[in-house]
Amino acid sequence: MRSLLTLSAAALLFLAGAAPAVADDGDGADRTFTIEDPRITESSGLAASRIHPGVYWTHNDSEDGPYVYAVDSRTGKTVATITMKGVGEPRDVEAISLGPDGNLYVGDIGDNLDGSWDHVWIYRFPEPKKLADATVRATQFDVKYADGARNAEAMMVHPVTGRVYIASKKEGGGGLYEGPEKLTAGGTNVFRRVGEVPWVTDGAFSPDGKELVLRSYFSARGYAFANGRLGADHAVSVPLQGQAESVTYTADGSAMMFGSEGERSEVLRVDVKGGDRAASPNSGGGGTSSGDGGEDGGPGKSTVTGGAVAVVVIVLALLMARRRRG
Repeated sequence: MRSLLTLSAAALLFLAGAAPAVADDGDGADRTFTIEDPRITESSGLAASRIHPGVYWTHNDSEDGPYVYAVDSRTGKTVATITMKGVGEPRDVEAISLGPDGNLYVGDIGDNLDGSWDHVWIYRFPEPKKLADATVRATQFDVKYADGARNAEAMMVHPVTGRVYIASKKEGGGGLYEGPEKLTAGGTNVFRRVGEVPWVTDGAFSPDGKELVLRSYFSARGYAFANGRLGADHAVSVPLQGQAESVTYTADGSAMMFGSEGERSEVLRVDVKGGDRAASPNSGGGGTSSGDGGEDGGPGKSTVTGGAVAVVVIVLALLMARRRRG
């Protein structure tokens, strides 16, 4: 599978043009890095720390336990392992996001059987002020969707309002779901569909909350975001990765960090225009207006054409089969 993905990536580069240039920050923080921890083999979510410069929070996909890891982008080394207590057995952890309240939100929202579980969970705990191995008490929230169970891999906390959003993952396009104004631990939190989105593996708000970027295996789109609703969209350039899983902004909003699964997986920095707004990266193709589209079945169509589309379809089918077996 790894060699096939490598060949496919090369084919995409040949057919669709060069991938966006990947940038390193001059001081070594918030730079492209490799996750060195042998325990982290299925990094499925990323969140940039706001109190520890250059540190990124991540977690494994499934079968790992209630663990969250802090990785220093300067070295790729894990500098803290957090064990959550007070929660049940994590089932399929897919996303992590940092809220304006200083809490980390962990989304146990995956469902590879696409709707077999009638509820999923979100865990919340304060971002540790000290980077050291620790056990923390987390709050567990039960989550249901107003229109029935579904699979999801993207959970985003709005950096201004603190409201939680989930993007479902479905062939042909999914939905953006909005949680209640405040999550409650004493009952079920119902998330309601408020927009249509393409196939999504992760998402992130810009630090000012005015743009939402959603990524998939081969593309990403940025959406204007206001009053809890999606606005005009445009293409966002993404690096080619073996199993593209995660995205987050750097804390200062100057770049996006794109992660993937696998042993010693890379997290790639791509600079963006406009500071803390998610305009298209200023390298390798940039953005287009709404209607130019994305190959993942959401608004618009792909900038990848011809033979590249065939490669994308074949590899995507193989990736989906792999995920379903996982």
